[in-house]
Amino acid sequence: MEFISTYKTVKQLAEGLYKEKGSKFIAYVVACYSEGEAKKHLDQWRKDHFQARHLCYAYRFGLDHKQVRSNDDGEPNNSAGIPILGQIQSYELTNVLIGVVRYFGGTKLGVGGLVQAYKSAAKEAIESAEIITIEVFEWVEISFEYDDMPHVMNLLKSNELVQRDQNFGIVCKLTALFPLNLSTKLKLELDKIKTVEYLSKGIR
Repeated sequence: MEFISTYKTVKQLAEGLYKEKGSKFIAYVVACYSEGEAKKHLDQWRKDHFQARHLCYAYRFGLDHKQVRSNDDGEPNNSAGIPILGQIQSYELTNVLIGVVRYFGGTKLGVGGLVQAYKSAAKEAIESAEIITIEVFEWVEISFEYDDMPHVMNLLKSNELVQRDQNFGIVCKLTALFPLNLSTKLKLELDKIKTVEYLSKGIR
């Protein structure tokens, strides 16, 4: 099985602007990890641009890129949300939201013109952002008897693993951050230590 050990997103909120025949398209791109978080950003942008006619958007979440949504917000079908999503895909981003606010300039652009405008605005926002690569980790809770501490700590130290929540007693516990691409290998090493038990606490 091939592990996805990194993904690309944006470091912080960035903006883009595209103008066409009097209409103004203001795009925002931001790192985002859930529908609830996306809703908060969209609600804020609607408040900031309460006079705008449309706020179209797209997002993609997850390592497998399967959680996606696009919205035309009253524009002709597939003329806004899909072009925005296409830019997310083109730049291979995930865990990201792009919203594009349109101020109507009085001249209709037609479906082709709208596709180009929303695509261009989204692209401008992405290109003004700092794209970063995030390494994917798995938090693993490890418990073991005190006598096996040297073996466990040596494994963690030799792989330069981040640790937290250490509690050393008769039974020792700690949580370690495993790079996802090394997680299976590290668990096999833990299996060799007699008293070790471990539990995944999720992907970060």
